Amino acid sequence: MKTTILSIALVFGTLFISKTGFSQNGHWAQTHPRRAEVNHRLANQNRRIDSKVADGKMSEREADKLHHEDHQVRQEERDMASQDHGHITKQEKQTLNSQENHISRQIKNH
Repeated sequence: MKTTILSIALVFGTLFISKTGFSQNGHWAQTHPRRAEVNHRLANQNRRIDSKVADGKMSEREADKLHHEDHQVRQEERDMASQDHGHITKQEKQTLNSQENHISRQIKNH
């Protein structure tokens, strides 16, 4: 009986440790407000690019360039977050927003 209880406790303990380790070892906290805001804006910009292409206001080549720039900002956001347990600082958010502003102006001008 004690062996069974000990085995069950060991299994649950292992699951708990692996779950908490999983969330702390490189996987980003999608619910972090600053990251969510940055990622929401990137998704919105991607929709704007696709809309411009669908309307014929932007070529596929121009869209690919802007999608690539968006992807670079998204990767930078992930890199920043990986250095701080899935969070980004206010300064990092401002840096990313500045880059997004540049891309947004390029989308608007097409």
